[in-house]
Amino acid sequence: MLDTTPLTAAVDQFADRLRAAPQSRLQRGAAAEALALARELSARAQRLEDPGTVVREMPDAGMFAAADQVTVAARDLAVALRGAGELGEAVELVEAAVRRAGV
Repeated sequence: MLDTTPLTAAVDQFADRLRAAPQSRLQRGAAAEALALARELSARAQRLEDPGTVVREMPDAGMFAAADQVTVAARDLAVALRGAGELGEAVELVEAAVRRAGV
């Protein structure tokens, strides 16, 4: 079984930073960045689990839910991942989102 610790650790750290961020930082784009990441991770998990079906977009549950949404999406993807290449790409997505979010 693939060790997905690098993905879950990166997402947990990002989620913790989001939860600790002031509302003004979330409003300036950190929450939007987290939601975009959550949607991408969710879409990747759906494509792996059920190829060929229409991907359902994760809804926007508000800026204060962004940390939880990215955590759930990452956990879903961690379960669906099949190879180290996919894992590396997912970790890179998280790291890029953290840089863009500025948290």
